[in-house]
Amino acid sequence: MGPVPPRVDARVKVGLIDLLDAAVEDGWPLARACGVLELDERRCRRWRARHAGGGGLDDGAPGRAVHGLTPTEIEAIVAVFDRFGDIDRSYRKLAHRGSYEGLVWVSESSMYRVLADQGLVLPAPPPRAPTPAPTPIPAWASWRPRQIWIYDFTHFTRADRVAYAVMDVVSRRWLRTLVTAEESATQVEVLFTGALDDEGLWPRIEARQGGAPLDGDDPDIPILLAMSDNGPQMRAGTTREFLAMCSIVAHFGRPGTPTDQAWIETLFGHVKGEWPHLEKITHPAVLAAELEIVQADYNGRRLHAGIGYVTPDDEHAGRGDAIRQARRDGLARARAERLTYHRNTNTENQP
Repeated sequence: MGPVPPRVDARVKVGLIDLLDAAVEDGWPLARACGVLELDERRCRRWRARHAGGGGLDDGAPGRAVHGLTPTEIEAIVAVFDRFGDIDRSYRKLAHRGSYEGLVWVSESSMYRVLADQGLVLPAPPPRAPTPAPTPIPAWASWRPRQIWIYDFTHFTRADRVAYAVMDVVSRRWLRTLVTAEESATQVEVLFTGALDDEGLWPRIEARQGGAPLDGDDPDIPILLAMSDNGPQMRAGTTREFLAMCSIVAHFGRPGTPTDQAWIETLFGHVKGEWPHLEKITHPAVLAAELEIVQADYNGRRLHAGIGYVTPDDEHAGRGDAIRQARRDGLARARAERLTYHRNTNTENQP
């Protein structure tokens, strides 16, 4: 049947009292009878006393909360809204504004409740300008290694240095690092000069600059697409001139949209998260040496989920497809071997 609800009609109370009185006359203890009906004994005795004294059993109107707001406080809240609603634009701020101005001391929830009861609506914030659509990657930039690069920098405050990094977007290979105290276009040029040399692209660039492209090299197609954010180093005129001289096209993300540079942001996040000692280094030379070690581990040992759990070196060298296919073949072979084993093995002799 379930316990008696907290609030019941007077007729229900009278019926319960009559039922309990009958049970007591039949020899039942009152406590036991209340236990069977799941009614609190003290509550029952209170009802019986009121009923015997001729008092009504109807529930009275609930009392007012003793900690409720006073009419004067409600008027003060409305006054705060009228004076500062256009400035603060938030019920939380208005609650603190009231105490800041010495007008009223109420919680944020009380401010919200009173404004809602009074039908007062705070002005909505001005609409934000819509985020522009991302600039599409040019059609000439095919999705393969050594075609699309991305670069950025991150701070190591304990060493008071900035680390520039450039990576291959397709293979996720961390190509080059430059630890420096400055943030200028010069550092971008040094970073790219070393990365182009490491990747063996300088001969193509020099051949194009000399007017005699290498065999099979179309001078009308840029050598690289360089993605970045809109930092002053990336937008600098000298950076644009250097990239153009190297037949590299700059590709900028949308302002205030770091997800457009998700590849390089993820690199920095993994480096600082998986090698936390880097942020504790105070000597710049030690930081540069440690970053070289981390770069080798990141490229050659760490399996990258974004490229199918192979290393960036594997993907960059073209071994990624074969490794992924070998895993699929291995899984299929292992499944076939398990099926053969269980079909040909007596279950009673299995360990």
